Amino acid sequence: QVIKVYSEDDTSRALEVPSDITARDVCQLLILKNHYIDDHSWTLFEQLTHTGLGRAIEDHELVMEVQSNWVMEEENKLYFRKNYAKYEFFKNPLIFFPDHMISFPSETSAAVSHSGILQMFLSSSTYPEIHGYLHAKEPGKKSWKKLYFLLRRSGLYFSTKGTSKEPRHLQFFCEFSNSDMYMSLTGKKISGAPTNYGFCFKPNKSGGTRDLKQLCADDEQSWTCWMTAIRLLKYGMQLYQNYMQPYQGRSGCSPLNITPMRSVSENSLVAMDFSGHRSRIIENPTEALSVAVEEGLAWRRRGCLRLNSHGSPIAMSNMGMSIHRSQSWFHHKISREEAQRLILQHGLVDGVFLVRDSQSNPKTFVLSLSHGLKIKHFQIVPLEDDGKLFYTLDDGHTRFTDLIQLVEFYQLNKGVLPCKLKHYCARIAL
Repeated sequence: QVIKVYSEDDTSRALEVPSDITARDVCQLLILKNHYIDDHSWTLFEQLTHTGLGRAIEDHELVMEVQSNWVMEEENKLYFRKNYAKYEFFKNPLIFFPDHMISFPSETSAAVSHSGILQMFLSSSTYPEIHGYLHAKEPGKKSWKKLYFLLRRSGLYFSTKGTSKEPRHLQFFCEFSNSDMYMSLTGKKISGAPTNYGFCFKPNKSGGTRDLKQLCADDEQSWTCWMTAIRLLKYGMQLYQNYMQPYQGRSGCSPLNITPMRSVSENSLVAMDFSGHRSRIIENPTEALSVAVEEGLAWRRRGCLRLNSHGSPIAMSNMGMSIHRSQSWFHHKISREEAQRLILQHGLVDGVFLVRDSQSNPKTFVLSLSHGLKIKHFQIVPLEDDGKLFYTLDDGHTRFTDLIQLVEFYQLNKGVLPCKLKHYCARIAL
């Protein structure tokens, strides 16, 4: 079988694969062919062009089975991209399931531990209840209605009377065994949804929009909570096995020992001095701090001198204005909504970011950043001082000669941002 896989910049690659290949296998194949680093966040993403829907295909799913549900005349695509939030809820479930949206069975003690929430999601006997308001598209109509929904092991329900959970007031909405959950990629455009945080359930063998069960959340946090809980309900232990697969055979990885795994590189970071003929490890913390400060100052000086070799001040400022365009984290003229959609697709993990042109002010740029399951936008303002152009995020307190220097600084320092820049939404090529 031959499949075609696209990247974020719409370059594509045809792969000859066996009929029983899984999404994880395809990702592994592309990682090897392109010499990428495997950080376990690569994902195969299904995009349904006609309906404006998309989803990250689970690692264990068979790619040919996914394609068999496509309608022939529609130009649907498979994308190879990062999804940093793929298994993030196994590492930090308390962020993904806020107190006001989750209830536990009455026999369970009020305080449920970090891994206790996941134990309940993965066990077959108990299941936490997820509840809250969602907008639902009325079948056959263009209108949306705000209803109180409840997610239980038997499926998704809504209350016909306010927030009542009485059985006589609960109406069945859908179950998930014969349908897949998709996120809306077009926001309000196609469906007229009240917010950009839409998702829906599409029956496996259906191509038409009339069979879609469409929902819409009010914000990123509730959108993430609903979608994560439904994934756990649908796939259960299979998701945990997918998450653990890269770590199998390593020490400390017994089933459901759900502690955040530190990477080898994180455990082995040490301060080094490269000033002499040989490098040495700096044992003294005070010395390490002073060397770090000195290195930071030297880095700033190098950055300021970086463009001086390009001759005239005009050439220098032009170079400073365009040097960022070749960077993978820079997305040229995309809108605020497109930036939010890209970050949602890459996963609402702290530190996922991109830089883009500002639409409201042509001379400025915007840093779009994910933090605390929310997407925040920070304006990068150009400043002219003594004939030189600088960029700043904090009214000129910290200045940078170009956007690359600004991004590098905030990857190392939080500064005025809520967190450091960690993962960029990349425009990779295949």
